Amino acid sequence: MLTANATSSFQISHFVLICFPNIQSWQHWLSIPLALLLLSAIVANILILAVIQRERHLHEPMYFFIALLAILDLVVCLSTIPKILGILWFNWKLIDLHACFLQMYFVNSFVPSQSATFLVMAFDRYTAICNPLHYPSVISSRFVSQAFAFILLRNLLVGIGNPVLAARLPYCSRNIIENCICGVISVTSLACGDSTINKLYQLATGFILLGIDFIFISMSYCMIFRVVMKLQAEGAAATAFSTCTPHFILISFFYTLLLVLIFTNTMRKKIPPDVPILLNVFHFVVPSAMNPIVYGLRSKDIKQGIKKMIGKGNTNLNVKDNATN
Repeated sequence: MLTANATSSFQISHFVLICFPNIQSWQHWLSIPLALLLLSAIVANILILAVIQRERHLHEPMYFFIALLAILDLVVCLSTIPKILGILWFNWKLIDLHACFLQMYFVNSFVPSQSATFLVMAFDRYTAICNPLHYPSVISSRFVSQAFAFILLRNLLVGIGNPVLAARLPYCSRNIIENCICGVISVTSLACGDSTINKLYQLATGFILLGIDFIFISMSYCMIFRVVMKLQAEGAAATAFSTCTPHFILISFFYTLLLVLIFTNTMRKKIPPDVPILLNVFHFVVPSAMNPIVYGLRSKDIKQGIKKMIGKGNTNLNVKDNATN
């Protein structure tokens, strides 16, 4: 939609999200796995949060970080996937400029927040395995508060630059976004003015927020593996590895999918354009659905808490049924 301003030039008021430009005849079928993944992410993350809140013995630093990751997972998938489902189900392709820039802010702030949470969790595992005697003094309640502040403030402040810079550009006539979300490159490529600064800022912040996190996470796990391999006590190495396995699985999946997404975007001319769009969509929901499931299956305490909660719910239902009879 276009509106005329006082200078008789045209300024767009909405963008149009085309989503999958080459497979629109059957793209609604993609909504089935996408909706199931969204439902799984919502239910599983809320369940994880409920268990950690109810069980006092889970009020420890590592579980607080898992709870923060669950909150971030919910924000990431709820800020993107419902709009995508609206496009696939009801053809709701229009998005207001302000809503578009808001979505851009959420994407560029909370996805890196997931990465920062993985970084803090890697430091937690490094301290627990490599310096176990110092763990209570290092990973204290003060550290948890500072880590939360670091994760949120760093990413929320740096992430705001993308939508602010994008909103300053003039958008004169083109308003068709060949994507399912308001990505920085997808939006700023439609601007009438020069978007070089936007692209440079996106690359710089992407490296600072995600690249440096990945480097420090890799360093932490290299040191963890080196210490674990030197453990002589029977079963000590297996125990140490088991505490790191869920975290390592999720980090590997998060960054592998991210690297594949970056690679496909750089090779956009050699692959179908819908491939990076599809990977981008699944990157917002698959990790959010996987994270609580992996922790729920691999963490004995969380698994017991879930069973206890479900069992208590069933007991309450049985009591109500007996009372009515």
